Amino acid sequence: MPVRPLPSNPNLDHLRHQAKDLLKGQAAHDPGVAQRIREFHPRFSRATDAEIFEAQLKLSDVQLAIAREHGFPSWPRLKRHIEKPTLADQLNLPHHQRIDDAGFRHAVDLLDVGNVAGLRAYLRQHPELARQRVLFEGGNYFRNPTLLEFIAENPTRHGRLPANIVDVARVILDAGATKSALDETLMLAASSQVAHECGVQLALLDLLCDYGADPDTATRTAAMYGEFEAVKALIRRGASLDLSLAAALGRIDDARRLLPAAEEGDRRWALALASQFGYVGIVSLLLDSGEDPNRYNPVGGHSHSTPLHQTAAGGHLELARLLVERGARLDWKDTLWQATPAEWARHEGRTEVEAYLRDQEAVKEKRA
Repeated sequence: MPVRPLPSNPNLDHLRHQAKDLLKGQAAHDPGVAQRIREFHPRFSRATDAEIFEAQLKLSDVQLAIAREHGFPSWPRLKRHIEKPTLADQLNLPHHQRIDDAGFRHAVDLLDVGNVAGLRAYLRQHPELARQRVLFEGGNYFRNPTLLEFIAENPTRHGRLPANIVDVARVILDAGATKSALDETLMLAASSQVAHECGVQLALLDLLCDYGADPDTATRTAAMYGEFEAVKALIRRGASLDLSLAAALGRIDDARRLLPAAEEGDRRWALALASQFGYVGIVSLLLDSGEDPNRYNPVGGHSHSTPLHQTAAGGHLELARLLVERGARLDWKDTLWQATPAEWARHEGRTEVEAYLRDQEAVKEKRA
């Protein structure tokens, strides 16, 4: 789920009220509140709605969820950000400008201009920089990156990459990179629109896999952001074609073959991705197998929304009809902007889908 950005002048009392509202929503058995707690409280990451509603939550529990929902690991860290901000807390700045370690920032500057010789010499002088991490809070990813992770331009900082970024990456890899940094960078590169547009994405993926990155770690993220060439490249490098990827790629024969043995989490991802990209046949297959359209999408997969929200945003009219006919709720709101699927369609200019959903809402109201 995207984190909730803090306002320019955040108020701690207002955030405390948000936490109390979360407690009230839990007591009222609000499924949207259950989804927020599941995503942002680590103790409930695998809990069902019923288990969350039955839990005896304390104020400290919901304060933790609120802090993590805004991109901070704990309530004290969120409090410090508001009361004693540092350079790294200036969330309006691009990430490289928020680095307060001068040595690390110089290495990033060399990377950004494609200075291969300069970066190689600098890392020989300061080899620890290849494994060092910097801390960024207030976001839902890129929170504790190494130098290597800056090669993907994800999140976007400049909107471009140097033409020799593969050579730059190789210098950092040769200087030493942890396995976790390799996998994290692979995920960032596979879902990077800038790397795609600059024509370096596939070369970066191959380089990272050559150095030991696990191609399976990046496929779902790449699929969720529509980076299908990256998905195919990762499959060529050994990633498994599971049900979720078959759904994202629209491969209905593969989906039908993989469905019987697929685990619950894979099925849920498959429904989310097939709905996002409008694959009516695959969604029908999943619904016939018992998948519920009235669940929020899985954590990491646009989990603030339901399949119908994603279908509406994509303008997939035929699929919207199918989901509604199969019982998808029209009144469920996403957990980030508190909007219905019809409102998502309106926001994205999907006039046909919005008109259909509004008509269905009117029908429901008449029957009530």
